[in-house]
Amino acid sequence: MAPPRRRRNPTGVTSNRRLFGALLVAEGVLSARQLDEALDAQSASGERLGETVLRLGMASEGEVIRILGAQLGLPVADAPLDPTPDALRLVPGSIARRRLLLPLELGARTLTVAMGDPLDLAAVDELQFRAGRRVKVVLAPPSLLRRALRRAYSDAVDDAIRAIPGGAEEGEPTHENGTPDDEVGTPPGRHARVPDGGSMGRLVDALVERAIEGGASDLHLEQGPRGLVVRERIDGVLRRVTGIPEGARHALLSRIKVISGMDIAVKRRPQDGGFTYRHGDRKLSLRVSTLPVEGGEKAVLRILDPTAVPSDLEGLGFADRDLRRLRELIRGGGGVILTAGPTGSGKSSTLFGALGELDREALNVVTLEDPIEYRVSGVNQVQVHPRAGLTFPAALRAVLRQDPDVVMVGEVRDRETAEIAMAAAVTGHLVLSTIHTTDAPGGITRLLQMGVPPHLVAGGLAGIVAQRLVRVICPECRGRQNSDCSHCHEGYRGRTGVFQLLAMSERLRERVMAGAGTGELRRQARDEGMGTMSDDARRKVAEGTTTPHEVARVLHRDPGEGEPCRHCGAPVPTDARGCPGCGVSLGVHCTCGRRLQDGWRHCPHCLRRRSLS
Repeated sequence: MAPPRRRRNPTGVTSNRRLFGALLVAEGVLSARQLDEALDAQSASGERLGETVLRLGMASEGEVIRILGAQLGLPVADAPLDPTPDALRLVPGSIARRRLLLPLELGARTLTVAMGDPLDLAAVDELQFRAGRRVKVVLAPPSLLRRALRRAYSDAVDDAIRAIPGGAEEGEPTHENGTPDDEVGTPPGRHARVPDGGSMGRLVDALVERAIEGGASDLHLEQGPRGLVVRERIDGVLRRVTGIPEGARHALLSRIKVISGMDIAVKRRPQDGGFTYRHGDRKLSLRVSTLPVEGGEKAVLRILDPTAVPSDLEGLGFADRDLRRLRELIRGGGGVILTAGPTGSGKSSTLFGALGELDREALNVVTLEDPIEYRVSGVNQVQVHPRAGLTFPAALRAVLRQDPDVVMVGEVRDRETAEIAMAAAVTGHLVLSTIHTTDAPGGITRLLQMGVPPHLVAGGLAGIVAQRLVRVICPECRGRQNSDCSHCHEGYRGRTGVFQLLAMSERLRERVMAGAGTGELRRQARDEGMGTMSDDARRKVAEGTTTPHEVARVLHRDPGEGEPCRHCGAPVPTDARGCPGCGVSLGVHCTCGRRLQDGWRHCPHCLRRRSLS
């Protein structure tokens, strides 16, 4: 039998992931430990090593491209990318956007093309056939290519909008008898007219593609004065990107409902759905929610990459001391560990990072989620279905009969779930979950307010991590917002966490059993070394990771902090006798330390006769 023919490589370059990894280590971009972690994550995801390194935040895009160019012997293009008109005419925008490449210059025998992936041999073959010339490849960062493509070719969203047939409200769902929107709801395709997926399908694809390429986590379609307003949430900040004409409003929303498995005839009730979307080599999940609003409907599409799960806690932004203490709690093998914060503060990422620290081959790890956002190897993941009777409490009881070592519960929402979780922790299980509180000590109070008995909280709780997300200064332009940087938005790219870790101690457990309030628990935890999120944020500002403006936008003021000092502006704890920043005394205090107001003859705390210190 003849040996299989080897595919011709028109670029003359080859790739070896271990050689690439060795170069990253040799150039000081990665440590040997980080390379091992990246290779493990790369094997699990099936993506290229450079993509894994970028996804894990281990290196910048510029560093990866520079090392890749050194490995393959290819030049790296500098910004800005300025293609010639004849090169652009030769390669249609649809091909350039789909393959993420940009034709730069057309010569007598060559076509110079900037590519983010020079090993995309199918793209090179297609270009050589179309141009009738040899393709000369130069490397360029994907973000730079996307910006250049938007400048060089007309925007795909604008093209899709222009392709929509003009006129009336195309796609408005109606019933066979002409009556609008049955409140009861009608299955699509039975009594309702479904809009054609041609022009609307292209518009949905264009909107989703641009959101993914821009790094958006959510895509909002909202009612505006002249149709739909489209906004993207990038790094936690919403930005308006375009508008959809009034004539296409109903058709676009109906198309989104169709592909999300919703009923297009129902517009007066909220609906939830979703669909999968393939972007290059990635298969993304989009969760879709519609909501009736004044004048129509609003739709929000959340973009989730099931493979983008943190491999451990290392890259999330913990201070070394907090990271060591949190790992000690996880290795303890028992107790409840909670992450606290508002929606969108990265709580789930921290939980999955904690799961990454575990030996999942030796442990039975089960998660209860609503919905399942990340796919994790070696973990039994359960989708909660309240309508089918599979609520968090019911699922948690069932899981505890499955001999688990570690259980992750998506959220502690009620007393029943909290009590079962605490009881499981007391019997030796490690339970990970989230709770909505402003800081770590507030999580203890929230559990008690739910009605969880103090002895269960004191015996079962191991620790609480409170957190927020702040934007990171772009490593390419160092935050210069007027630099027209192609790698970032407003001088920021990506986000990192600011944290507060409360580890339960015997003294704290005693305070919980004694019915202490949040303020007393907060003071006790601080006396034992717990910092604040503001402390952690100031550390990140000092390290050059983020800016004071970004910290002020996200944090405002830590719970438990009083007004700023009138002399130096430093935050002052509510029970402080003086400013910790400048040392200025703050009023008159009793010998027990409590502040006294004018006219008091006795201290209200210790009932001593007023004796000034």
